[in-house]
Amino acid sequence: MALIVCMALPAVAGPFEDAVAQFANDSFSDTEEAVGVIATSGNPQAAPIIAALQDGRLMADAESKKVFIKAADGKVSDAATGAPVAEVPAGASAVRLNNRLRRAVEAAMGGLTLLSPDVATRIQAAQAVFKSHDAAVLPTVESALQKEPNSTAKRALAQAKAAIVLFKDDASEADKLDAISVIRARGDQDALAILTSLPPDQPQSVVRAAASAIGSIQSTLAIWATVQNAWYGLSLGSVLLLAAIGLAITFGVMGVINMAHGEMVMIGAYVTFVVQEIIRTSYPALFDYSLFIAVPLAFLVAGLIGVLIERTIIRFLYGRPLETLLATWGLSLIIQQAVRTVFGPTNREVGNPSWMSGAFDIGYLTITYNRLWIVVFTLAVFFILLAMLRFTSLGLEMRAVTQNRRMAASMGIATSRVDALTFGLGSGIAGIAGVALSQIDNVSPNLGQSYIIDSFMVVVFGGVGNLWGTLVGALTLGMANKFLEPVAGAVLGKIAILVLIILFIQKRPRGLFALKGRSVEA
Repeated sequence: MALIVCMALPAVAGPFEDAVAQFANDSFSDTEEAVGVIATSGNPQAAPIIAALQDGRLMADAESKKVFIKAADGKVSDAATGAPVAEVPAGASAVRLNNRLRRAVEAAMGGLTLLSPDVATRIQAAQAVFKSHDAAVLPTVESALQKEPNSTAKRALAQAKAAIVLFKDDASEADKLDAISVIRARGDQDALAILTSLPPDQPQSVVRAAASAIGSIQSTLAIWATVQNAWYGLSLGSVLLLAAIGLAITFGVMGVINMAHGEMVMIGAYVTFVVQEIIRTSYPALFDYSLFIAVPLAFLVAGLIGVLIERTIIRFLYGRPLETLLATWGLSLIIQQAVRTVFGPTNREVGNPSWMSGAFDIGYLTITYNRLWIVVFTLAVFFILLAMLRFTSLGLEMRAVTQNRRMAASMGIATSRVDALTFGLGSGIAGIAGVALSQIDNVSPNLGQSYIIDSFMVVVFGGVGNLWGTLVGALTLGMANKFLEPVAGAVLGKIAILVLIILFIQKRPRGLFALKGRSVEA
């Protein structure tokens, strides 16, 4: 019996069990030591323990020195053995972490998952090791590197090994130079952070190589930052174009300063909200198609409201621009208050369909799917509108009225009908602009106010009534905004853009692309 007891003792308590018990000491140093021992123990319980510690689900009882894992579904198990436990003791609490410990836990978790059968998990683990450059996991990294069949995961493991070697005190100078070369080839912000945090007590050749790599990475990142700003500018320009294109038509054909144009955009956004609410409650399987339903509905609702406004208010104010401006401004306040009364003053949730969610990278350029689809949608609307103006009888009549209203009337064109349809068309396009903007902005009664001033600037800068001018003006202002913001800030950037447009209009009062026609030129 004595022999059996002696043989059983090592199985009951060993380095792994002792390390697990250290979590109950409520000491950061003991926890760090325990993490190191558990991560290199090879015990099957190691990964669940470290994962629970990382997620705040590792519970320790100081009185009994017992440690428990609380699963996401509420089940509890003994951390050392994995045996199920009825409940966590009343005195148990979550094991505390500080910033240093979080980095150690992240590195330990990375080391434990380097040999995962899932490629994405191995790559993520290698990235975690790269950031922590913990020397304790170097043997695991080297072992995983030798066995790794996937080229992307192999490159991530090589970068993780390079980061560890670079900070390893006993690494040779040649190994550190090779490590710098690998990290330089990676060339992202994490690589820059690794190189800039290199301790100063390094050989001169290593210091020079690190400085050269830092300069190269900074130059590359500056180029990609410029490309990213250009994409942001293109994205903002497409939003401005979508908001302004309807205004360009009404302003160009009718000469009406419509201060309620932003509210047509807002109505389109609320139509999207209503459509999605109906789909969520009654037809949830159709949610990914909600925008395809919302676009024509928003066009019809906003267009009909636009025709109603033109027939009841605007047609009595032609030739009186100041009264038109005041009337449409007052109308915008009425529409805003009506929407507040019906839907409330708070923001409304409009979701992204699955095909508009997420992002992808091209080099170091990040492109979100919602912005990309809005750019595509804007260009589609623009070219459909161009085709309508060029190849339909309504488009011909609109162009005729724009160039010379009196001559068009004398040729038998019903200018009042053209005015109503034009105002309805501009309002309808503003409505579908609201559908797009609901995917990237807050849907609230004030949504349209954010875009009305920029829309007028686009129209005036590009040339009143000229769609190509509106396109160029929107993209130019979008790019200028995004490149000025990092330098001057958002507010000063807007002011600078406004001043530049004022100076430009002084030289070219009719904008970039002035319309031709007897009435226009007169």
